[in-house]
Amino acid sequence: MTFKNLIHIVEGGAVLDHWLAAAFAFGGAMQFAFIALPETLAATLAIHFQPFAVPCMKVGVISDTHGLLRPEALAALKGCEKIIHAGDIGKPEVLEHLAAIAPLFVVRGNNDQGVPWADHLPDFLRLDLGGWRTLLVHDIADVPAMLDEGTRLVITGHSHKPLIQWRGETLYLNPGSAGPRRFKLPVTLALLEVFDTAIEPHLVSLLE
Repeated sequence: MTFKNLIHIVEGGAVLDHWLAAAFAFGGAMQFAFIALPETLAATLAIHFQPFAVPCMKVGVISDTHGLLRPEALAALKGCEKIIHAGDIGKPEVLEHLAAIAPLFVVRGNNDQGVPWADHLPDFLRLDLGGWRTLLVHDIADVPAMLDEGTRLVITGHSHKPLIQWRGETLYLNPGSAGPRRFKLPVTLALLEVFDTAIEPHLVSLLE
């Protein structure tokens, strides 16, 4: 969203165009905050001018690697402050590589059951991601029995089918499978940009 678009959204453009011209004369959009704006106008911009908000956390979400951690996945997760694996890991080396990038939160999937190296891994986790109460469990079928009223983010795997869906005020996210391709399903992971009052999920395709 540009300054011009923002202006027409919040006040039709007539009054704010004057301040926009002043902003660019003063040195461009990045200097806009330093102009002495009328109090009501400054408040309006503070509420609506969200596209330039800086995320407080970048989170990588990966699932169903089944022992395969692609270079494309490692590249996509670079720079994340936290990484979440939603189960069906496949090999302990997968977790070692992910933990080398950022703090790692992981649950085991159905294919990790009964495997000695995964015995210590939980079946579900409750997390706080920048103030967002999060439930992490491999299979979405297990969610109803675990869902708390205050949960705002539910992360699952298992189906290999990517999902980004808001159900009321709760975001349901399945990053898809980042491991061996199943049938014609995409090979993906997800990135989350977490803000104080918002969360923005993005799917990342790892293969054409």
